[in-house]
Amino acid sequence: MTFLKSISDIHLDILKEVGNIGAGHAATALSTLLDKKIDMKVPSVRVVSFDEVMDLAGGPDNVVASVFLRLEGDAPGSMFFILPLPQAEKYIGQLTKNQSFSFSEEHDNELALSALQELGNILSGSYLSSLSDFTKLSLYPSVPALSIDMVGAVISFGLLELSQVSDYAIVIDTALDEEEAQLPDSVNGHFFLLPDPDSFHIIFSALGVRVDA
Repeated sequence: MTFLKSISDIHLDILKEVGNIGAGHAATALSTLLDKKIDMKVPSVRVVSFDEVMDLAGGPDNVVASVFLRLEGDAPGSMFFILPLPQAEKYIGQLTKNQSFSFSEEHDNELALSALQELGNILSGSYLSSLSDFTKLSLYPSVPALSIDMVGAVISFGLLELSQVSDYAIVIDTALDEEEAQLPDSVNGHFFLLPDPDSFHIIFSALGVRVDA
């Protein structure tokens, strides 16, 4: 039985619950930061092969805003939070009080990247705290690395720079909705959690479910 086939609905339900608790914490923090009601949900959680990661983020040539960090502790791995560029611009605009912000304009992006780092810190910290609480594993993040680049370059840098090889990724879909949003679309991003090879079994074992390789 292959690894992917051995992952059941029970595994995914547990991960979704972990994700939704983390999303709740993140929504509270973002609501305070933006001074408006933010609702955040995790519509789905999947475990996919590494080859599918880039496709889910829009393809290797799609330009995105990305926050990358390493997970250290009991279950080492890599984490990416990837937002489509227009949605990243929207939240940066709200955080910096500059609603017309655009990466396409020629200006100093230091404040914008600082705002994006804060967003990444809030979201990744919320998810990791939730995962740690559920698993009782000690997990802590590195300082986030920010980039505005093509998906292929973002992911290749994050993994190859550290010589980490991961066959599978946990994909946590993330939907952010503003209470008074005029647009029907929620801001949708993706968390890609890529545990190091041995960490998948550590995480699932800590959650009380067995995965047979």
